[in-house]
Amino acid sequence: MKGFTHLNSDGSLNMVDVSDKKITTRRAVAQSEVIMQKDTLSRIKKNQVAKGNVFETAKIAGIMAAKKTSELIPLCHPIKITNIDMEIKITSENLVKITASIGAVDQTGAEMEALTASSVAALTIYDMCKAYDKGMTITNTLLISKSGGKSGEFKRCLKK
Repeated sequence: MKGFTHLNSDGSLNMVDVSDKKITTRRAVAQSEVIMQKDTLSRIKKNQVAKGNVFETAKIAGIMAAKKTSELIPLCHPIKITNIDMEIKITSENLVKITASIGAVDQTGAEMEALTASSVAALTIYDMCKAYDKGMTITNTLLISKSGGKSGEFKRCLKK
């Protein structure tokens, strides 16, 4: 099936063969957002969440998730990650933005690692705060940018 690299000629799933691809420096940045009640975010800022420091735990969870991506996504290749940067910012009185930046030197990209890292960090925030706010919403998980490899650069235009 033309256009879908994870399908062979008879339509069966297969893992893409990257053995002929060049090893290059790869970078990917992804984000997720968590919308929550003002009081929940206030508890996080004041470090008054019973389970501990929410943002630091979420950052560690994101890093761990990036390193395990190929174990979670069935046809995803393991890659040689060289850097993981997790940033969590409060962007309004009820919104947290998580940004995961991944660096790698490999034959395939780091997009899935960045997306997995930001997603799992958001899930960790939910898990740690669900006792206070079961209505939290995880949203806007998306690839911001990627570089390296045959397909070249991608940069999403975001509204300010």
